[in-house]
Amino acid sequence: MNILVDLLPKKVTIDNKEYKINSDFRTSILFELLMQDGSIGEKDKILMALELYYSNIPENINEAIEQMLWFYRCGKDITKSKGNGKGKSITQIYSFEYDDDYIYAAFMDQYGIDLQDIEDLHWWKFKALFKSLKEDNEIVKIMSYRSTDLSKIKDKEQKANYKYMKELYKIPIPQDEQEKLDEITNALLSGGDVSKVL
Repeated sequence: MNILVDLLPKKVTIDNKEYKINSDFRTSILFELLMQDGSIGEKDKILMALELYYSNIPENINEAIEQMLWFYRCGKDITKSKGNGKGKSITQIYSFEYDDDYIYAAFMDQYGIDLQDIEDLHWWKFKALFKSLKEDNEIVKIMSYRSTDLSKIKDKEQKANYKYMKELYKIPIPQDEQEKLDEITNALLSGGDVSKVL
C-alpha cells in the first residue's frame, strides 16, 4: 500500500468477504493503550481489540487478527530481522496516554488540526502526520531525549544533561508491563504471531 497512490482502506477482505474496519485514529490509539494495559487478561485483550476494529467480528478469528494488525501497521509489510529476536529491547519513545497533551498541541501548532474537534481522521493519515512532526515541537524533543543512547555520548556534561532529560520524561511503566510490551512490539514489528505473546 502506498498512501500517495492508493485509496486508504476502510474495509478488509477475509475469506472473500469484505468487513468494515474502524479506521479512525482514535481506534488504533485505543488499541495501543489496550495492549499496554497490564490489568486486562491476554485473551480479553484479543476480544476487546477485535471489538474495537470490527463492528461485525469475522468468523475466521486468526485472519481477522492478521488483517487488524495489517491495518494497524498502515499496510506496511514488516521485514523480519535477522537473529532469534532476542537481545536489545525496544525503547518506547512516546505514549498516547502520558504524551496526549504534547501530541494534541503539536498537531494544533503544525497542522492546525484540532484532534478534539475533527470527526474522522484515518489512522494512516494520523500516523503519517505524527511521524512528520517538526523538531521544534515539544513531543519531538521529548522523543529525542527518550531515544538517545547515552553510551554514545562522550562529553560528560552533555551526557549528564541527556540523562537528566531522559529521567524527567521517562514513561512510567511497571517493569513487568514493559517486558510484555517489548514482546508485543517485537512481534508486531517482525510480523510475528502476536497470539503467542498474548
